[in-house]
Amino acid sequence: MQTRPSFRTIVLSDLHLGTSGSKAKEVTDFLKTYSCQKLILNGDIIDGWQLRQYGTWKKKHTAFFKAVLKQIIHYDTKVIYLRGNHDDFLDQIMPMKVGKNFSIQKDYVLKSNNKQYYITHGDVFDSITAQMKWLAHLGDVGYTFLLWLNKQYNQYRTWRGLPYYSLSQQVKQRIKLAVNYVSDFEEKLTELARARGCDGVICGHIHQAAIRQFGEVTYMNSGDWVESLSALVEDYEGHWSLIYYASDLELAPRKEKQESVTSLTSR
Repeated sequence: MQTRPSFRTIVLSDLHLGTSGSKAKEVTDFLKTYSCQKLILNGDIIDGWQLRQYGTWKKKHTAFFKAVLKQIIHYDTKVIYLRGNHDDFLDQIMPMKVGKNFSIQKDYVLKSNNKQYYITHGDVFDSITAQMKWLAHLGDVGYTFLLWLNKQYNQYRTWRGLPYYSLSQQVKQRIKLAVNYVSDFEEKLTELARARGCDGVICGHIHQAAIRQFGEVTYMNSGDWVESLSALVEDYEGHWSLIYYASDLELAPRKEKQESVTSLTSR
């Protein structure tokens, strides 16, 4: 039997299971390809907001949790599910531990060799979500519409033989307010990690995969499984990388792009 590529830690966030934009099949294929000692589900795994309104739960969404369960059974993987803003229904039950390998909690401190990383979904600094929830829901509707429009546009591009184009990512990158928000978000999260005595912060929430240095503090964002289809992974020497899922035409993910903390620090 072929051995799976293995990591010490895999971090996934923003799957938004229950929505039409979620790439549930792809992230399940990803988990079937790799194994790990520790799997961190860093928020917005289940999209409770849309499920309460117009989302639908499908077999492919359940299949993801079956893949998680197989990781626990076959590889003794420890799974930490951290609450995000879209799965805020978890507030009613957390903190909760099921057996020795599955827990649900608000945040987590990960020890990696001689370093500590503070892990949080990231919505703690989203003032719109925290103070004006109705406006956050309105923004969610607009984002969902962009994803639907993006799907229709790419069906046309496929018909014309053109490559995939992320309309929603381009919109976010071109709007100055969005760019400023991302910059402020990254700086505030690194400040929080520093205040907690940690060497770095790992988050999600803004759907922008990244590994960056802010002085002595490392900022890492695992991205999402709606558009970027990315994950953060830690090897057994403590080096962190971003892995992107390959083309939809391929059966398995591959390391399309790798950014290690070591290489970024030396730049």
